Amino acid sequence: MKQPTALDLPQMDPLPEGTAKFFAICKEKLGMVPNVLRAYAHNIDKLNAFSGMYNDLMLGESGLSKLEREMIAVAVSAVNRCFYCLVAHGAAVRELSGKPELGEALVMNYRAAELTPRERAMLDFAVKMTEDSAQMAETDRQSLRDVGLSEADIWDVAAVASFFNMTNKMASAVDMKPNAEYHAQNR
Repeated sequence: MKQPTALDLPQMDPLPEGTAKFFAICKEKLGMVPNVLRAYAHNIDKLNAFSGMYNDLMLGESGLSKLEREMIAVAVSAVNRCFYCLVAHGAAVRELSGKPELGEALVMNYRAAELTPRERAMLDFAVKMTEDSAQMAETDRQSLRDVGLSEADIWDVAAVASFFNMTNKMASAVDMKPNAEYHAQNR
């Protein structure tokens, strides 16, 4: 199996029992083990830290829907031009929304997408954080309150945007390759 990054860091072999079970679940539910997980599997502690944060932010309890969180991931990844995340999370937006055109628009320019005022405000906030976080001000947070987001929701928008800013930079630095399966999904 080809390395998921440009670094020669093969995944542990054999994988610990818990990790092997996790990868089997991924294979069953997704039809693949995402390359980001394979990349982190050279060090199980790093994989567990990454997976724990991802699962909390993207799958945990939140006032943000799974689709909204994926939309934030794509908008941030578009600013950062992260190939891996644009492909993988663009596919997730297509799947969750049932609208291939939404996933494509977000990858190219979220401002061209048909969005609700809530979605537009969240993506504006996440993109501003990505482009110039030192310029964030109370007016930015208030714009989210004005479309019905709670204080906890605002935290979650910021946390998801922050996570993808980190992961985008990591994926680009190690030339992480998206799984080929993502390219054709939900089109």
